[in-house]
Amino acid sequence: MGIILLSALSVFGQTSHRKLTITHLTGDFYIYTTYQEFKGHLTPSNSMYMLTKKGVVLFDTPWDATQFQPLLDSIKVKHHQPVLMCIATHSHSDRTAGLEYYRLQGIKTYTTTQTDRISATTNEKRAEFLISKDSTFNVGEHCFETFYPGPGHTIDNIVIWFDKEKLLYGGCLIKSTEAKDLGNRADANVKEWSKTIKNIQHKFGKPRYIITGHQSWTSNKSLEHTLKLIRQYKQK
Repeated sequence: MGIILLSALSVFGQTSHRKLTITHLTGDFYIYTTYQEFKGHLTPSNSMYMLTKKGVVLFDTPWDATQFQPLLDSIKVKHHQPVLMCIATHSHSDRTAGLEYYRLQGIKTYTTTQTDRISATTNEKRAEFLISKDSTFNVGEHCFETFYPGPGHTIDNIVIWFDKEKLLYGGCLIKSTEAKDLGNRADANVKEWSKTIKNIQHKFGKPRYIITGHQSWTSNKSLEHTLKLIRQYKQK
């Protein structure tokens, strides 16, 4: 575990100035990172994809619109597989920006019904297919579960769990251990955020890997760190 994380951290640090970085996580799982300016700083946005015998599944889309097609091209060159589907984990553009583009490429796109309602009112990109409740997906040899733990970063944020790998894809709901504060709180429910994180901990125990929406994703202590940041914010 330590060797994998140190290697991933090294790659992350060396390539963070590029528009698109792809880092192997474990087995059939890869983290891809794109970048945008946020409050005057170049900010990384982490997403993930999974290889299966049938094709590739994306979890969230690139934040940078110039990387929608380069991501598909990179996957094709690297893995010789098509992208089958994409699931976005909440309504902000760092998760949904590429949904329409990928739908037009014949990729099945998904969000929850709650995310779709928000995207319709905020004019964000929307998915073709909707998830009405917590669901289990079987794609090729892999299985994963979508879970709505409650409001936090947004009212609609979901996480995705891969039980075999003990991998939690948390998106922006979970803060990196590098984070100094809760970041973008424009649509946050800080009052309920702690309860939401504890719901995740209760349901999934101690994940081996936790992928956060921004900054470094190499620590599996980010759930505890998120709770700490929430406490600090409430004490101000």
